Amino acid sequence: MENNARRAVVDLGSNSVRLVVFQGQSRNPVQIFNEKAVLRLARGLIRTGLLDTASMDDAVTVIRRYGAIARAMNAHPFEALATSAVRDAANGPDFTARLEAATPGLKVITLTGEEEARLSAEGVLCGIPGADGILADLGGGSLEVVRLSHGVIGEAATMPVGVIRLAERAADDPARAKLIVAEELEAVPFLAEGSGGDLYVSGGAFRALARIHIAQTGYPLNMVHHYTIGRDEARDLATVVAEASRKFIERMPGVARKRIDDLPYAAIILRRLLRATNAARVVFSANGLREGWFLRQLPPKMRKQDPLVAAGRDLTVGLLRDAALPDALIAWTAPLFPTETDPQRRLREGACWFSDIGNHEHPEYRAEQAFLRVLRQTGVGLDHHARAFLALTLALRYEAPADSAFLAPARALLDMAAARRAETLGAALRLAYTLSAGTPALLAATGLATEGDRLILTLDASSGVFAGDPIERRLARLASMVGMEAETRLI
Repeated sequence: MENNARRAVVDLGSNSVRLVVFQGQSRNPVQIFNEKAVLRLARGLIRTGLLDTASMDDAVTVIRRYGAIARAMNAHPFEALATSAVRDAANGPDFTARLEAATPGLKVITLTGEEEARLSAEGVLCGIPGADGILADLGGGSLEVVRLSHGVIGEAATMPVGVIRLAERAADDPARAKLIVAEELEAVPFLAEGSGGDLYVSGGAFRALARIHIAQTGYPLNMVHHYTIGRDEARDLATVVAEASRKFIERMPGVARKRIDDLPYAAIILRRLLRATNAARVVFSANGLREGWFLRQLPPKMRKQDPLVAAGRDLTVGLLRDAALPDALIAWTAPLFPTETDPQRRLREGACWFSDIGNHEHPEYRAEQAFLRVLRQTGVGLDHHARAFLALTLALRYEAPADSAFLAPARALLDMAAARRAETLGAALRLAYTLSAGTPALLAATGLATEGDRLILTLDASSGVFAGDPIERRLARLASMVGMEAETRLI
């Protein structure tokens, strides 16, 4: 598939209908269009067994628009994934046939509960490949739960307790809703295997809870994907929202008005999930069904790529002075970090891939532009710690003053040890670029090594690389950061 080719998918959910158009073929999905309509197809389903007539009519209008967008964008395939409400409604098959007849080129796929759960799990693993714990994906009609074991999908279950269906089953009685959710979760024994691990939550209502918490706490990164809070914080958030009046919820910062009716039920479900799993943390995911659909269409080799490294490669297309330089920098900086862990090594490698990202920017703004581009990029494989580490490293590689105000979000997200590693790596990359002019050939004529308490820079005297004053100053600074004395040797 060409890198500018496009795919379109409609998430035909019980609460909302959303079109996403993905561009290209990359380990990290790139969205170029995203539009949602809240239609509440599941409204009245418990009482009638049928999809709401007005909602179906609205859906036909919306999906026809989505079809026009997909055709205008030359997106292929163009598919709709129908979930809980459509598969459970007696008129679901007639509705999907009507959609296909009204929308040229559309293929509607009605997912079973297990298929929906697995697709959602694959979407979460797209952004969190090593996820270990329990996944809970909440929609309007159902809740899917999946056991994840270090990135491997295990048992799955689906329950009819989406936010709309739960409200109807409980007759809008929160106390009754708690009992219904507790009973449904008790029937899923593998939830107890999440004890002490992570609870990964996906779905619009859960993400709305995350946005409330982000706004209330003044968190330095306004980004739900990978947002992580401890068990106690999650329980307190769920308790407040579940017991709050509508007027109180309306006044909460970060509240989406279309989610106000759903939030108490999402909070009840979250609290009951915390009890059932005994999870230590809650990790919010912006990924789900749609990203799982996208990932399935990639070649197996691409699906197995490290998303962090893939993000570095994707974001720097057309910006690198030499495509061979990142690998050379990875080897060149390794002697500075002899005891790094595997996660620390991945971050260092990612920083080497990102390290030339600002070379086209105005010199006065390179550091800040590189910082913001990395911190706020769309790479789904980057958690908030990784974003902060990479952004701080790149800003310092471009010689941002260490006390620059714009660095504050990254420093708030990193502990002192991680910030120190970022500062050291940034100084090392600055030295490498000064020596090599961003070329692997000149970098190969140099090397770093440690001997006792000395950091030694070796230079090939015949290469044209020499230790002028800028080199000596940057080497001395780097050496002081690792607690060593600087030495230059000609070979």
